[in-house]
Amino acid sequence: MKFIAGIFQILEHTNWPTPKQRWVDFISILEYTAFFTVIIYIFDYLLRMGINYLLTHVHF
Repeated sequence: MKFIAGIFQILEHTNWPTPKQRWVDFISILEYTAFFTVIIYIFDYLLRMGINYLLTHVHF
């Protein structure tokens, strides 16, 4: 049972974020998500255009 008591002791000594900091973190996550979504979309678009070019212009 010392293990469970140790868990609660760690939780009591943890510095939890304030409500303002939680919103800052949430907004940061949304910004990173939007940024990587745009990067993945651009990469997908370029890859798709390259494959379409190869399929239409290169004859094997």
